[in-house]
Amino acid sequence: MRKRILLALSLLLISSMVLSACGTPAEEEKVTVSWWHITSDPGPHQDAWQAMADAYMAEHPNVIIEITILENEAFKSKLPTVMQSGEPPDLFQSWGGGTMIEYAKAGLLKDITADVAGEWGDSIGAGALGVYAYDGVQYGVPWDMGAVGWWYNKDLFAQAGIDAPPTTWTEFLNDIQALKDAGITPIALGEGEKWPGHFYWVYLAVRLGGEEAFNAAYNRTGSFADSPFVEAGEKLQELIAMEPFQDGYQGMGHNDSEALIGNGEAAMLLMGQWAPQTMIANSTSGEGIGDALGYFSFPAVEGGAGALTDVMGGGNGIIVGKNAEPEAVDFLRYLTNLENQSTLAEIGAIIPVVSGAEAALTDPNMVMVYEAVNAADYYQLYYDQFMPPAVGEAVNDSVQGLFAGTMSPEEVAQAIEAAASAELD
Repeated sequence: MRKRILLALSLLLISSMVLSACGTPAEEEKVTVSWWHITSDPGPHQDAWQAMADAYMAEHPNVIIEITILENEAFKSKLPTVMQSGEPPDLFQSWGGGTMIEYAKAGLLKDITADVAGEWGDSIGAGALGVYAYDGVQYGVPWDMGAVGWWYNKDLFAQAGIDAPPTTWTEFLNDIQALKDAGITPIALGEGEKWPGHFYWVYLAVRLGGEEAFNAAYNRTGSFADSPFVEAGEKLQELIAMEPFQDGYQGMGHNDSEALIGNGEAAMLLMGQWAPQTMIANSTSGEGIGDALGYFSFPAVEGGAGALTDVMGGGNGIIVGKNAEPEAVDFLRYLTNLENQSTLAEIGAIIPVVSGAEAALTDPNMVMVYEAVNAADYYQLYYDQFMPPAVGEAVNDSVQGLFAGTMSPEEVAQAIEAAASAELD
């Protein structure tokens, strides 16, 4: 009897083990998604990103999202090293254009064309989506698309007797002088990081040469040493000679220059759509200047071929590393759905790209940026992102030379043309 009982127990144990192995669903395998973003200033935007990641992980218990937050310059410095190792993050910040294309050519990005086809891709404007594609292949998606323009302090303008923002270059220079006469620093600039200064030269080239001049130079039927690009340097040199910037601007960083606006210590800043949030985050009070902040488009240059409605700018997007699992692509789809785009638009963090999310914009300045982008017949992505990295670097370095007084307008244009010739011919 005892042997029978032991045999029965043994059979029962074996049966339970078999059932446990075969009949009970196994726990889903954990998948880790690495995500690098550059929303480094503490505040509602950074908090919103974290909340979205937390919500996604709650809905998908098998997914672990590891977020790495890097300041803009630190990101640009660290990412190339990681890419050279052949192990890119699963999801990471991109402005599209030349740098993304170089990564795509090197086989470091994942083709998500099939994933984006259909409802997801249809929800995003075709122009914005195209910034993150190359040669018919989609490598990422945008989450923000805006414009560079002038952010200004209405109260300081009023103190200087300026009734309305300028619409022409002559009016702009007259306002610079009026601000100086009133003892107000006209412009905050963080030229220590180079890229903020390149906005000036590029916008002047856009206003002077229009789309035709850029396309000719880029497609090599013309040259970046042609007259509109030389004249852009001459106009910028004219502005620099007025000494409109704060003391030490050539060594100052982007965040510090935005703090000057946020503290009411300078009247204007030429910057993208992220500026209001950055001003608040870097201001001493943590509140910025509130309703005193206004926005206007870069003025038209008299006699130029470009229109006042032409926009230079760009946005932010996320591209997908070559080793990313399907869960990473699904999380990217989640980040850019209508609900999350609306959330970011409502807090004033972005100019949304998903149709319908623009209804959540509450900041009138952001509405102005959104309308400017929609009204533009010619939209020019930042030169240092649109063109191959070596050309973008030449633009930033040469324009900084103009600010420093070590290069002439002709030398700036020739240096950029030399880099373009080496990379694009």
